[in-house]
Amino acid sequence: MSARWLRGAAATAATAALLVPASPLTAAPALAHTAQAPARAAAHGAAAPAAVAKKLFDAWLRRDRHAASRVATAGAVSTLFSYPFRAPDEFAGCSGNACRFVHTSVRVPGGLDGILMVVSGAKVTKVYESRHLVKPSAAAAYLFGAWRKGDRNRGLEVATTTAVKTLFRVKYDPKGVKYFFQGCSSEPKGYSCAYSYEGGGMFMHVRGSKSRGYEVTSIGYIAD
Repeated sequence: MSARWLRGAAATAATAALLVPASPLTAAPALAHTAQAPARAAAHGAAAPAAVAKKLFDAWLRRDRHAASRVATAGAVSTLFSYPFRAPDEFAGCSGNACRFVHTSVRVPGGLDGILMVVSGAKVTKVYESRHLVKPSAAAAYLFGAWRKGDRNRGLEVATTTAVKTLFRVKYDPKGVKYFFQGCSSEPKGYSCAYSYEGGGMFMHVRGSKSRGYEVTSIGYIAD
């Protein structure tokens, strides 16, 4: 399948993140289905995921890596301290052992909308965060990589919930059809980044800018 054919097909099939200082973090009520989590954790002598996540978040706000390392793995600390945007301004609660801090006053790329911490025991073991990617092709490649790994949260770092839902409807099969990246081409309001495979093509529609960052907003498919 030629790149010229894909660009032509994309044209017919194709269907803001100014960052301002966020307000100080304010604690919001935890999600309803996690309301009893602190009591259960206390009963078993372990810190609740929310408490651990907030300790790490507070250490990050103070830029205190030493304090952060006491409640998080080295990888989690490294990821969090490289966050490219202003600090999220609201705690959105925990779903199981996954706790979120979100933006309410600024727009950042991706459906994650801030920071998600995965807590195991007394430490944050994994941090997902909204990404600032300066090329449309980088956003497409990052989402494709997340799909290959079966990691929805990673996908949400650079893509909308709609795009992630569409892509993850089918599990990536390493023994299945081969995907070939055909590059990105301009389309109204953004770019279309194409992957060809035997029998058709997949188009990731990317929006944004270099200054605001790019995100995949939707995905379309065509058949030969």
